[in-house]
Amino acid sequence: MKRIESTQNALVKHWKKLVTTKKERERSEEFIIEGHHLVEEALKTEGTVLHIMFREDVEIPFELEESSIQIIEMTKAVAAEISETEHPQGIFAHCKQPIPSEDLYLEWKRLLYIDAVQDPGNIGTMIRTADAAGMDAVILGKGCADPFNPKTVRSGQGSHFHIPIVKGDLSEWIERAKLGGLQVIGTGLSQAKDHFTVDAMPAFALLMGNEGAGVSDEYLEQADTIVKIPLYGEAESLNVAVAAGILLYTYGRR
Repeated sequence: MKRIESTQNALVKHWKKLVTTKKERERSEEFIIEGHHLVEEALKTEGTVLHIMFREDVEIPFELEESSIQIIEMTKAVAAEISETEHPQGIFAHCKQPIPSEDLYLEWKRLLYIDAVQDPGNIGTMIRTADAAGMDAVILGKGCADPFNPKTVRSGQGSHFHIPIVKGDLSEWIERAKLGGLQVIGTGLSQAKDHFTVDAMPAFALLMGNEGAGVSDEYLEQADTIVKIPLYGEAESLNVAVAAGILLYTYGRR
């Protein structure tokens, strides 16, 4: 087992950049996860985990000792350099970002499109919800929070390893959906139907928008249907991730 004691170690510096900077995550197509549950989920996908890192006072589970993946023990000072949680569990993994093959795109029939949602927690929750609802993929448009931001990954609770996540041009993805026979459902207030008046469907793309501004008018003009969730109380709006959950289960029920 390798042991790292210095915060100036080159690998530790790389890990810290992966935790703190989007630029490094995009350049390397790698990211860091923290906590027992996320590490367990990552290990279920062969080839995803590059290193498993343990703080020196944490016991290594027997099954990981038998793994072919390199295990690295770290001092408490080194672990603190790469930890982002309030109560760290002392276990991390250095992972490759799952990048789906474009050959799979034509097979996807249930898609969640996200337009400029900026909060990492909302993005992670929507990825997790899309996974739970049995969607085929999540497509993130311009202006969205980085899906591999540590907060996004924690909110996703392992779903990053279950459902494909693609960053792309939503206008192109809307056109792709329509050519593939998918109904594109936009969300908004103008000329919108109550969501429960639109039936479940086998193939659709649901378009959710920015926390304040909603879905861009450009994308709504391309949608086949625009829906809204009626509010019965005094709240002005629903959290975008909560709204996505309601709509994904409305149209994706089987």
